[in-house]
Amino acid sequence: MTNSIFRDNKNDKNTFDKEVMHMEHKGTVRLETDRIVLRQFTKEDYQLVYDNFESDVNMTKYLRWKAAEKLDSAVEVVNDWVENYKNKDFYQWAIVPKDLGEPIGTISVVEMDEKTKKVHIGYCIGTKWWHQGYTSEALATIIPFFFEDVKVNRIESQHDPNNPNSGKVMVKCGMKYEGTLRQNDWSNQGIVDAAMYGLLASDYFANQNDRISN
Repeated sequence: MTNSIFRDNKNDKNTFDKEVMHMEHKGTVRLETDRIVLRQFTKEDYQLVYDNFESDVNMTKYLRWKAAEKLDSAVEVVNDWVENYKNKDFYQWAIVPKDLGEPIGTISVVEMDEKTKKVHIGYCIGTKWWHQGYTSEALATIIPFFFEDVKVNRIESQHDPNNPNSGKVMVKCGMKYEGTLRQNDWSNQGIVDAAMYGLLASDYFANQNDRISN
């Protein structure tokens, strides 16, 4: 017998998707802090993307894609991103330190669920710029954007437990550790565990109200 909770009945006014307000997509808009700019990639970024992170073997160790061996690979990736910027539900930012003026990595929505209003965030940055706070700053910048402007209900991310520095970024930005799913993901390391982190809109706005009251 089919559980009615899982039926996709568009004629039923009481189904889940009828009761939940949809996300209000804005697309990859320009965001910035004192130190960084988050912007769309452009075709002028081909060489910089290749040099600064796409060809970085150490950076891709825990990722799903291999380091680019030729510029053509970076060109193909950037062209795909640029083509998708016309879609309001596409989020792929270049992380650009203001004092450098070059993209050193990227932060993006890698998965999305409209019914639960959830976005899953992925990020990477060239090893030359590790441990300088750029990734944490980028994540901390898009969190308010997604909760306040796009109206998401949940932001989540994950990392390989063997790459704990990625998890430190999530914790620094207020995300909560929710458990480790054993052998639930894959990367250049093979089948790996996935340490999950999440932040709900209710958590975020409660924290904002606490800051105001204090």
